[in-house]
Amino acid sequence: MSGKKRGLSMEEKRTKLMEIFFETKDFWQLKELEKMAPKMKGIVTQSVKEVLDGLVSDAMVNTEKIGTSNYFWAFPSAGLQTRKRILDDLTSEHASLEKKKKELDSQIEAARSGREDSDERDEMLKEIQQLEREQAAYKDELQKFKDCDPAVLREQEKYTNQARLAANRWTENIFALQSYCAQNFNISSQQFYESFDLPQDFDTL
Repeated sequence: MSGKKRGLSMEEKRTKLMEIFFETKDFWQLKELEKMAPKMKGIVTQSVKEVLDGLVSDAMVNTEKIGTSNYFWAFPSAGLQTRKRILDDLTSEHASLEKKKKELDSQIEAARSGREDSDERDEMLKEIQQLEREQAAYKDELQKFKDCDPAVLREQEKYTNQARLAANRWTENIFALQSYCAQNFNISSQQFYESFDLPQDFDTL
């Protein structure tokens, strides 16, 4: 078997880095920790920053920028208070969730009341389904008569009147053009109509 030493897990690295702070009760810069952590606790240099960032995020290690440098520290008493605060927060959240769960359970139980399986309930569900099918059929039937809807008919009548007025305007324009041709070019109405493929009974609507 290989005698290669197993590397530290992330949790072990966190514990050992905290030990440096607790044992020295001193303030550290990142570069100092990266240099001392491998010697003091066997934490590889490359992982010190990641472990330290995690501890800072979890409020286990304090940090402060002084001048151009960042300093890190943690004292046993402060760490205990932090862990106690986190535990209190989690305990409070757990109690709140438990209360919410009981409320939801009560609501579910109340909603289930009266919905127990029974012949009467089954019959009512079947009747509801039948009514829903009939409603869908009535909607389909109603759609067929949409063209007879008074509102639709009024809208069609409106557009029909507009189209008729427009057609009559163009008819009057053609009459004016025919009159102009008769007066200025001596073209009869028959010749004019034949030239433009217009019927002899061409007139307004």
